[in-house]
Amino acid sequence: MTVSRFQSLVPGARLSDRVADALAAEVRAGRIAAGDRLPTEVALAEQFGVSRTVVREAVSRLKSLGLVESRQGSGVYVQAAGFSPLNFDARHASSRQAVVQMVEVRRALESEVAALAAERRTAVQLQEIRRSIAALDEAVAAGRDGVAEDVRFHRAIAEAAVNPFLMDTLDYLGQFLHGATQVTRANEARRVDFARAVSEEHAHIVQAIADRAPAQAREAAARHMCNAIRRIEQADPAFWSQEGEALARSLTTRRPGG
Repeated sequence: MTVSRFQSLVPGARLSDRVADALAAEVRAGRIAAGDRLPTEVALAEQFGVSRTVVREAVSRLKSLGLVESRQGSGVYVQAAGFSPLNFDARHASSRQAVVQMVEVRRALESEVAALAAERRTAVQLQEIRRSIAALDEAVAAGRDGVAEDVRFHRAIAEAAVNPFLMDTLDYLGQFLHGATQVTRANEARRVDFARAVSEEHAHIVQAIADRAPAQAREAAARHMCNAIRRIEQADPAFWSQEGEALARSLTTRRPGG
């Protein structure tokens, strides 16, 4: 099958988002039907004039939207129409508001995730949580932003909750949560007191999970997110007009479903 028609690409968006939007438009218009196999990475890269990495990221986004699925050894296929996935459109908000709103979403989800992890975690899962927090501390000590390590830490907790529906929800929201984490960590890195508070909050979450104390884990995770919002609200205006604004822009321009 050859994909030959595309809607106009969104100016200024990342290449992977533009490819994903174009393919999603083909699917929703019925030009790529349910059950059809997408062209290979190589073929799509040639058609769009982009790298295979860009195509891989675009296809990953389509998977998170439930538009396509991988079949081992066969390829990527368009899924039959089901329920419409959640559509988060933050364009109505300023970027600062969008970051706060995404942290509010994290607060609702991750407080419950932490409580479940405290109930269900295994010794191996606890070890992974501790390993991920150690990696985050090392990244910060080395002067890195720690975004990837921070995301990994929270994911390790989610894995310990042993709830595939929560995991799927977090995976779907991943593109937004990662962007919000970039902003919060960039802001926190500018102030020693912020960075110290984040480290202490993480430690309280881990301790509650280690103690198998669901109520305390829920409270610690919720407090961590509430404080993250407070730190964003207390950010230096210079941070927001420069680095923060640039990092947060993706939250108001990237939207599932095009």
